[in-house]
Amino acid sequence: MTAILDLVQTPSASSDRRAAAGEDPTKRRQILEGARRAFVGLGFDAASMNDVVREAGVSKSTLYVYFRSKEELFRALIECEREAYLAEVEALLTDPGDPAETLLRYGQRLARLVMSPEAMHAKRTVIAVAARMPEVGREFYRHGPQRGLALLSAYLEKACAAGTLEIPDVALAAAQFVELATAGILRRRFFDDEAPAISEDEMARVVASAVRLFMAGYGPRRT
Repeated sequence: MTAILDLVQTPSASSDRRAAAGEDPTKRRQILEGARRAFVGLGFDAASMNDVVREAGVSKSTLYVYFRSKEELFRALIECEREAYLAEVEALLTDPGDPAETLLRYGQRLARLVMSPEAMHAKRTVIAVAARMPEVGREFYRHGPQRGLALLSAYLEKACAAGTLEIPDVALAAAQFVELATAGILRRRFFDDEAPAISEDEMARVVASAVRLFMAGYGPRRT
C-alpha cells in the first residue's frame, strides 16, 4: 500500500527517466484516458493494469514504458486534471471590477468539477487510505484544494482593493464561497452513489444563490 503515496507526491527521478522513454504526448494521453475509464467504471481497487491496457488499446509493454503501476497512473490523472483546472480558474479570476459575474462563472466551473465522476472517484480513493496514512490526504489537499483557495483569495484581495468587495477575512470568505457553491448537492452525491446526477439547472441555481448571498454579505456598503 505504500505505493499509493505516489498519488500525491512529486514524481521521482525514476519516474522522470520512464517519462523520457515514453515521450509521445498523444500516446500518454491515450493511456490516461483508458485509465480514467477503467478506474471510474471498475473502481480503483478492482481495476488492474490489464483493464487499463484493454481500455487504452495499447500493449502492456507500451503501458509500462509510460507508467509503472496503477498508483502512478492515478497520480498522473490527478495531476493532469488539477493543473488544467487551476490554469482555467486563474484565467477566470481576472476581473476585480465585477465580482458577481466573475464568481458566478467561477462557481459554475467549480461545481461541475467537484460533481464529476472523476473528481468523486479521486476523493473517495484518497479518503479510503487517509485514515491510515494521513500524509496522503494532507498532500492531496495541499496540492489541490488549498491551491485553488489561494487563487480565489488572491482574486478577492484584488476586488477589495478595487472597492467592489469589503471583506474583513479574505481566506475565510474564499472558503465560504466554495462551500456555498456546492451547498446541498456535493455531500448528497458524494455519500449516496445511487443519487441521481445533478442537473445543470440545479447546479446553476445553487451557484447563483451562492453569489447572491456572498455579495449580500461582502458587497460594498452603500451610504
